[in-house]
Amino acid sequence: MKLNRFLVCGLGSLGQHCVLALQQFGVKIVAIEQVAPQSWEVPNLVNLLDDLIIGDCRENNVLAQAQIQACRAALIVTSNEGVNAEIALAIRQLNPQTRLVVRSAKTNLNRLLSQQLGNFIAYEPIELPAHSFAIAALGTDTVGFFNLDGYWLRVVRQRMSPDHPWCNARRLHEINTRSQKLLAHNGSATDLGFYQWPFEELVTAGDVVTYIELADRFSLHATPDRPIAAGKKTKQPQIARWARQAADRFMRFWRSNFQQQVHRVALICCLIVIVLLAIATVLFHQYHPNTTWVSAFYASAILLLGGYGDLFGDFEQISMIPWWLQTFALVLSLAGTAFVGVLYAVLTESLLSSKFQFVKQRPPVPQQNHIIIVGLGRVGQQVALLLQQFKQAVVGVTLQPDINSTLLPDLPIITGNIAQSLAQANLPTAKSVIIVTDDEMLNLEVALMVQSIDPQLDLIIRTSGQRLSQHLTKTLPTARVLGMHTVSAEVFAGAAFGENILNLFHSDRQTILVTEYAIESGDTLDRLLLAEVAYGYGVVPILHQRNSHPETLMPTDDILLANGDRLVVLATTESLRRIDIGDRHPKFWYVEVELAMTAESTFEGANIIGRISGCSLRIARDLMENLPGILNVPLYQHQAQRLVYALEKVRVKAKIRPIDPIAQRLSLI
Repeated sequence: MKLNRFLVCGLGSLGQHCVLALQQFGVKIVAIEQVAPQSWEVPNLVNLLDDLIIGDCRENNVLAQAQIQACRAALIVTSNEGVNAEIALAIRQLNPQTRLVVRSAKTNLNRLLSQQLGNFIAYEPIELPAHSFAIAALGTDTVGFFNLDGYWLRVVRQRMSPDHPWCNARRLHEINTRSQKLLAHNGSATDLGFYQWPFEELVTAGDVVTYIELADRFSLHATPDRPIAAGKKTKQPQIARWARQAADRFMRFWRSNFQQQVHRVALICCLIVIVLLAIATVLFHQYHPNTTWVSAFYASAILLLGGYGDLFGDFEQISMIPWWLQTFALVLSLAGTAFVGVLYAVLTESLLSSKFQFVKQRPPVPQQNHIIIVGLGRVGQQVALLLQQFKQAVVGVTLQPDINSTLLPDLPIITGNIAQSLAQANLPTAKSVIIVTDDEMLNLEVALMVQSIDPQLDLIIRTSGQRLSQHLTKTLPTARVLGMHTVSAEVFAGAAFGENILNLFHSDRQTILVTEYAIESGDTLDRLLLAEVAYGYGVVPILHQRNSHPETLMPTDDILLANGDRLVVLATTESLRRIDIGDRHPKFWYVEVELAMTAESTFEGANIIGRISGCSLRIARDLMENLPGILNVPLYQHQAQRLVYALEKVRVKAKIRPIDPIAQRLSLI
């Protein structure tokens, strides 16, 4: 019998959320915290604990007080990675079997500890939610996108349009193929399982269908652009379009901050110098005898550079040039000294601020259909890297004025005042905004600012506290509020049961975990058909591998699991809990076989019954040779309907029937 006691070391924000996640599994939870906090981030946390111990997790006597010998797993989630490593070593000395789930970002150390200690897994809580933020910001039908054994899989939530190929042409069960599987229909609740959809119902316009498919890695790039403004597009001459684009660029340049107003002054000075140079060239050519345009231009340039003495330095009277032109030349020289001096100052400041580093210039800010990331800390950087892998146009906004030039060199970055930075980032034409600074109040301020500018914009907000997440969800119902530690805690809790959480995504406000199982003799998955795993535990198998054989994506329900098999499923925390304790949903349906059209139908029908139901071939042949009859093997509803559908293909007439009237009421179809 499996132990039912779990230890949480460290009750910071992540530790408290781990307790909350473990509580959903109905297990006994013991926690160790060095100092009792004055208040809890998770309300009534103490009531969720079977025991709270105040002490140092690294001390053997404290671990003994927590009954570490009886603990199935230990979640080591303090904020100090060095302390976490010490705790892991101390626990392993006291209990060689306890599952160790550690908070750590040191990849090499984690690998070495895993080899040395065994039954050890480590996660970086900063990296875990980054994938959720990146997917949420895509602003497309994609709600999940991850790599599995070199294959890219995409989870799509799509509303059916009348011209969609599936509309009025395909039944829901026919969406399941060798490259895709149906997850939900019209928002069927995932906490009840993934199979709350009518098997035979036709796909119609307006239906919302969620499915997972084998996808090209860069298929996310082919999304429709968001229009800049409403209205019909009209054809314009090329010159007029260039002029409008030039004017738009000038206005963006003029509104930009540059961190200093002196840059605008420099622009004005440059324009004045050009105007003075043109006027002086014309005057000298007009009123100085025997001069050429080139000579007039050079003389004007010399005066602007302070060279009045070079041209009019003699004490002798210059009768060839009118007195007023000589006075204008003096004014020109003084003006040039002032205005050209400003240009020299700006150039010097630019050279000094660059610290003489010749670095690659960042790309320009995208004009439309891009994603704005506010906050370029560790989370923001991870999100930016993921979005760039997805071939999305991204721009970063940060309040730090001195950004490292080597940080994300391929990402356009805007610094300075947040309001001006958002305008400079082309907020009105953006696809979505991700707000992931470390300051929750700043995240709230920016979210409200963006909401006031464009209420229709996709908004993704990072939070840490549970209360703030709940308040924001109610205040900004269209925004997606993702709690950093809430998402991470679900992964830590799932991993505590011995499973490997490969990835996660959110669908219909549920966290879906991509979970890997290694089938062992005698566990709750051994010797089960994939149909029994899928419908019994409410998970979606997406990969199966037997020993050293090649993996199979989107496996059929007819595979019988055995010791040594590898299985990857989509699951909720409720599904993981059911698998852990072997709590499968009951089977409520029989299949009644009425008629086989031919002898070949009889033969093939028996094979199909044995394969899909899992019964012995002898039972299947006895049934087909004594028709009509009922297959006395209970089945799940989708399993039974799939059997009837397969029998119809070989000309065997059959139907499903409930075991008792209660099943009819329990069915969601």
